[in-house]
Amino acid sequence: MSKCAWGIEWHSVNRLDGEERYVLWDQGKPLFFDTRAEARRYTAETYGYIKRRRDLQEEPHGWRMPQIVRVLISVEKVP
Repeated sequence: MSKCAWGIEWHSVNRLDGEERYVLWDQGKPLFFDTRAEARRYTAETYGYIKRRRDLQEEPHGWRMPQIVRVLISVEKVP
């Protein structure tokens, strides 16, 4: 069984760690949304401050605004 959904991908680039990208989780669960609009709203409310924080965008952090990505969720029964 599989389902398409929208996720939020964290993105940062700095000299120490290089480029990092991963889908965000919240309290031990992957953060998925049924619509792109819901994901965009959540990202703006939760991570919108990154756009205004030059200190977080530059070294040593290198944070970028998280991006909305389409994901395919697959579920398989484990024997």
